[in-house]
Amino acid sequence: MEVKSLEFRKLGKTRDSIPLVGMGTYGMGSDDDRAIEALRYGLDRGMSLIDTAEMYSSGHSEELVSRAVEDRRESVFVASKVSPSHFAYDDVLRSAQKSLKRLGLKQMDLYQLHWPNPNIPISETVRATEKLANDGLIRYIGVSNFSVKQVKEAQQSLSKHQIVSNQVEYNLLQRSIESDLIPYCQKEGMTVIAYSPLGQGKIPKGEGVEFDLLDKVAAKLRKSRNQVALNWLIHQDSVVVIPKAIRKEHLAENATASGWKLAKSDYELISKAFA
Repeated sequence: MEVKSLEFRKLGKTRDSIPLVGMGTYGMGSDDDRAIEALRYGLDRGMSLIDTAEMYSSGHSEELVSRAVEDRRESVFVASKVSPSHFAYDDVLRSAQKSLKRLGLKQMDLYQLHWPNPNIPISETVRATEKLANDGLIRYIGVSNFSVKQVKEAQQSLSKHQIVSNQVEYNLLQRSIESDLIPYCQKEGMTVIAYSPLGQGKIPKGEGVEFDLLDKVAAKLRKSRNQVALNWLIHQDSVVVIPKAIRKEHLAENATASGWKLAKSDYELISKAFA
């Protein structure tokens, strides 16, 4: 099938761009064939960013990604994450090699620190990712669930590379990062990768006056509630989203959440309703 084109956004300060809507893989691993079919269906619709982690299904999620992208590696941006229990210098190096083997790759596009680990200095962990980058095993370094203070410390620990992204939970119901993290990332040219962009299923099922407004805007635009909720996130120029979906209708819906933009008035109405 011919791959359709989605809107892309520059990754951090790099020369590479990633789609505004990618695919998350958390929870995949119980039905292999269905998961692979879903990922391939999403790739066919242009969602060429796939995010996984060694923690997901004990590494099996990475194996599923490998099978999904095996004949189209050049067109897919693969991101994975190292678990905080492996943040010691040598453990990071070992984890990366194991992830690469499960992914069937010689080089990962983005390697992220999954959660902060207060028991191991950030500087030690980041030095290991820099070695991986210098050795050509990863292209870019990212973090996940890091505060502004922790991102700053991670960046200060790098000698030549940059933190290009911070993957955090962000959706209409979880907006805590708007006070400091988003302004910081915008200022520093860092991409925010929003996971759980539909509130782990709470937004599709939500009820109340704020959801009535969301539906009203969606009806006016002839879009779905989920599409409007995702478009609201990517309205900000530093944000991309990685919803997870298995059903084809949901994947098709997610893929068409970009390519158009909420009017400023609708964006502000929704922002106020969900404040």
